[in-house]
Amino acid sequence: MQLSTRAYSASSEEALRARVLLKDWAGEGFLDEAQYQRMEQETVCELRRTNIFLRLVLFLFTLIIVGAAVGLFFAIFRLQLEAQATGVILLVVAAISYVAAELAVSHARLYRFGIEEALALSSVAFLCAGLQAALFSGQPYSAKPEFVVPAAGAIVSLWIWHRFGLPYASAGAMIFVVWLPSYWTSSHSAQHTIVAAIYAAGLVVVVAVRSRYRFTYLNLQYSIAEALLWLGIYLAINLQLSSVNLLGQWWGTPRASTEFSKPFYWATWVLTWCLTPVVLARGLRLKDRFVIAVGALVAILTLVTNKPYLGWQRHTWDPMLLGALLIGVALFIRRWLADGPGEIRHGFTSRRLSGKDKAWMNAGAVALGLVSPNITTPSPQASNPDFHFGGGDSGGAGATSDF
Repeated sequence: MQLSTRAYSASSEEALRARVLLKDWAGEGFLDEAQYQRMEQETVCELRRTNIFLRLVLFLFTLIIVGAAVGLFFAIFRLQLEAQATGVILLVVAAISYVAAELAVSHARLYRFGIEEALALSSVAFLCAGLQAALFSGQPYSAKPEFVVPAAGAIVSLWIWHRFGLPYASAGAMIFVVWLPSYWTSSHSAQHTIVAAIYAAGLVVVVAVRSRYRFTYLNLQYSIAEALLWLGIYLAINLQLSSVNLLGQWWGTPRASTEFSKPFYWATWVLTWCLTPVVLARGLRLKDRFVIAVGALVAILTLVTNKPYLGWQRHTWDPMLLGALLIGVALFIRRWLADGPGEIRHGFTSRRLSGKDKAWMNAGAVALGLVSPNITTPSPQASNPDFHFGGGDSGGAGATSDF
């Protein structure tokens, strides 16, 4: 019997994936009610799920509860410990948080429920804070050993990504990797190269492993990871996106390339243009929506950062021209697909075949309404105290206020 390193069994995740597909097909009319009920009974799953909104609420509340519990612990016992002792306590809290996440999965059978996700991510945060406080606080600064903190964060984040299947855990690991080169070298060119090389190595591993799970429930997890790695490589080599003062360099004085050597600077400019077709070709060949989306995103970013790269002056009408170009490309692709046999070309169609698109659009609309309520509900206008109505004496059709 092979020991699985994943928190959920393969049968449970396959059943859950099948149930999601059945619900999607039934909603689009591909299955009638009788077929749906019969096939649903064959895909019984014991995992407990919730909707995205309650998931976010539970995630935030769990983070607040964990943070408040740790703060209450220090407040009740009035601990005024040295940094090393505080770090050890935080490491213990990290272990407790991770064990609680494991128990939430193994006993409560929670799956993307928000609670176990917050506990798992809290363990990463407490681990990094504990290592920093226990090993390096109060010590003379030494960059070389301090890389242990982001390295540990990256490794544990990757483990959580593999163990619980959380897509954003891989993004967290990539963020930790960004901090690593600054502990090894002060050269900005070397830092960009190291980050891009680490992402490229991860991409090679993901591509090699993903081929074995092409038609399983794990394909989605590896698809998102591959898309993030492609995006990370692009962001690492595009020097115009690594500056803090992006708006200043784009709309003001062009960024000088003196921070990097001329060969390195122009090599990254060439790579930004070469990487875009590679990502798009990879996504189109696999018919992978996430990789295609990243390919389209890096194409847009390449167009946006081209003028800053070349040192050309930017104009206020540049975004308008870019928007017109994108609209034209979208209309052309849609028309080209619609003119194909059965509105299909090479396995692609412009028609909506899944209810997931509609669900994501509805969720995005709700989120947009929550973030910017003034768009749909205008703010009340301040009244002018000096303005007074006439009491209705000049009513329409000769009527007065006594009418």
